[in-house]
Amino acid sequence: MKILHILGLASVVWLTGCATQGTPSGTAADKDTPGTSSTDTSSAPHTPRIPTGPLQPISAAQASNGEVASLYAPSDLWDRIRRGFAMPDLDQDLVRDREQWYASRPDYMQRMTERSSKYLFHIVEELELRGMPTELALLPYIESAFNPQAISSAKAAGMWQFMPATGNDYQLKQNAFRDDRRDVLASTRAALDYLQRLYGMFGDWHLALAAYNWGEGSVGRAIARNQKLGLGTSYTELNMPAETRMYVPKLQAVKNIVANPQAFKTELPLIENHPYFQTVDITRDIDVSLVASLAGVREEDFRALNPSLHRPVILAAGMPQILLPWDNAKVFLKNLEAHSEGQYASWTVWSVPSTMTVAAAAQRVGMSETDLRSVNHIPPRMMIKAGSALMVPRATTTRQDVSSQVADNGQVAFTPEIVTRRTTVRAGKRDSVASIANRYKVTAANVADWNDVKTVAVFKAGQQVVMYLPVKLAARSSARPAIKQTSTRNAKAPSAPVRKGGTPSRKKR
Repeated sequence: MKILHILGLASVVWLTGCATQGTPSGTAADKDTPGTSSTDTSSAPHTPRIPTGPLQPISAAQASNGEVASLYAPSDLWDRIRRGFAMPDLDQDLVRDREQWYASRPDYMQRMTERSSKYLFHIVEELELRGMPTELALLPYIESAFNPQAISSAKAAGMWQFMPATGNDYQLKQNAFRDDRRDVLASTRAALDYLQRLYGMFGDWHLALAAYNWGEGSVGRAIARNQKLGLGTSYTELNMPAETRMYVPKLQAVKNIVANPQAFKTELPLIENHPYFQTVDITRDIDVSLVASLAGVREEDFRALNPSLHRPVILAAGMPQILLPWDNAKVFLKNLEAHSEGQYASWTVWSVPSTMTVAAAAQRVGMSETDLRSVNHIPPRMMIKAGSALMVPRATTTRQDVSSQVADNGQVAFTPEIVTRRTTVRAGKRDSVASIANRYKVTAANVADWNDVKTVAVFKAGQQVVMYLPVKLAARSSARPAIKQTSTRNAKAPSAPVRKGGTPSRKKR
């Protein structure tokens, strides 16, 4: 027996030696490269590293740096997000300043993180499927405080803050019935597509984020300038606007708080590591109020998950899926199947045959002018242009739903009720900006802007003063020798002063 035991041990040792000598070593992926960070976003998911030679004892430093992969699922979504952090950290005073700013506003942080609980799971899922750093799931905190209805002064909209043109570039529909820049699924897909493209352009997440805020053209030109001067081209070395300079520090500050909320005396609300919503197919036009009722949710909660909707009805041809809270989706489908009373949709779309006033359009469709304005968001003192797609009551006998052509492309366009023309008037003795503005019932700010003078300016007697006056008023005044009409081309006068050069947009994307 002893001889057999010895022979067995010898064979095991011999087989082990063969396995070690036969290991392939020709590919870089099989080699443990010193200095490679475990957070490198370009690396593939973890694979076992096979040694290329005899096993050697590891040093104490190697042992302390190693991490054991967890065998259990993350307890909550925050834990899952922390595990996916993969961007290099930014360590500078601006980060500490933003940490203090967020940590000193616990109520703001609580509202913001609670609002995000509806959307975070989906965003994290999408990031993991693409192999992207999960820090990017925190970006809407910086962009919009996770408010899908947010809109900036530069007209960037949604929780990912897409400008209209960039939204079009990434197939985000913007029409009379919905704005996909606010849509949870569509805007997230577009934002991650855009961020991946920017990372591919610059090969650096900090520069990609700068480009997301400032525009890839601006970042590219800043890099070229530094290269020409022999300077560095990292995020911290480029010359950029203050907003972009603070952009990555803000994200880093939120990342640090999420990574260790106790260090900042912050409490993050529990967000379960499972979906908050699921998609439900819509096959017929249906009122938003009816969907909310059948699903057993408040209309405001339904709109929070479907924030792209502009109108009180869902057009199935343009929006064939809606989002509902996970537990309410089955309730909705069951109640929809049993629904047999009344219409599904009480609204439809009417294409305006010719340019007309709001009052005339309201009379044609049997609505009050106030209701027509409210439902279609028609501003005052505007006429509706021909071809506009208006939301109007649907007759009980109507069986046909709105077509996909209208649902996807319908727009509402307006033209001023009162057309103005550029006119010049001759100033009299002691005439000022204020006196002329009062005489023609316009604002002094507009008169000053039209003539590039200050609002307190005084005109010389006989001086030509540029005015934009309503057509009827201009025609009525043309008989007076003090007024000379210099142009008959229609033009809309500015409603407020607009300085030369304008104000640059906050976002270039």
